[in-house]
Amino acid sequence: MARSSGPSGSMVVTLFGECFADGHPTDGMERACSTRFAPMADGGFLRVRGECNLQGKRWEGEFVLSTESLAEHVVEVLGVRFHRTTSAEAIELMLHWIAEKSRRMVITAGPEFVMKSQEVPEVLKISRAADLVTADGIGVVWAAARMGRPVPERVTGVELVLELLKEAIRRNQTLRVYLLGSSLPSLEACLAVLRRDFPMHQFAGRDGYFPTTEMPHVMEAIADFAPDVWLVGMGQPRQEQVIYQWLSQLPPCVALGVGGSFDVWGGTVPRAPQIFRKLNVEWLYRLLREPSRIRRQTALPRFAWRVVRQNQSYAPHKR
Repeated sequence: MARSSGPSGSMVVTLFGECFADGHPTDGMERACSTRFAPMADGGFLRVRGECNLQGKRWEGEFVLSTESLAEHVVEVLGVRFHRTTSAEAIELMLHWIAEKSRRMVITAGPEFVMKSQEVPEVLKISRAADLVTADGIGVVWAAARMGRPVPERVTGVELVLELLKEAIRRNQTLRVYLLGSSLPSLEACLAVLRRDFPMHQFAGRDGYFPTTEMPHVMEAIADFAPDVWLVGMGQPRQEQVIYQWLSQLPPCVALGVGGSFDVWGGTVPRAPQIFRKLNVEWLYRLLREPSRIRRQTALPRFAWRVVRQNQSYAPHKR
């Protein structure tokens, strides 16, 4: 038996065989323990009997992992667990999952997603089932810091995917990428740009305007393409609901909801100028361009108020 405090950075443990959490048996299905076991109190343990894959290294026999070290890598914001990871660490993790041919779900979430999880229990359930949840939004970064468990940086979907494609090229790793969502003109523009900028990778896609009755046929087309990366741009939380429902029916791939990124990548919708991004007020730029977003933006002050109220209920536990 061995005890591990875990490597630095994002902890990933893939389980095989018979496992016990705080003495209680649990299934040995593949799952990131940082997500699955973070709610356990400090001092609890995860016992693995058989085999596991820890950060890419296979271990055999029986050993114990402290859940305190596992919980170090997450912060809970109004019930949604975020991984305290950098963009580089997230990319490393996704490339590892692609190489090992496993099905994984990644969510890049901001305050609007968190508030939706307060209203729709299914959204919170989906966030708990995700293998990686990154802080996409300065509000989440602020909330995590206020709780004394800061995330190292914002990790946004619009940037994360492009960096993933670039890093794969640096490693001479060809990726098959399927895009689902947006309007047909926007999708076509996006595919043209991606094929021009990343000729080493293979891209295919389908716009998001079709009746729900066609979803099985759409999924058949995606399965035939056999993507390494499945990008869904249908807005939150619909895109996460689609991934949660259909990922198990696809060949192993990493699925990621990317919101309106297709429009940005294809040039249909301009991204906020650098000054807005540097000041972390991209939301303001979008609101100025689309005043109709004002109703959605009310989630931001409500989010901040909920975080403040939550903090008042207990003293922050700094690590």
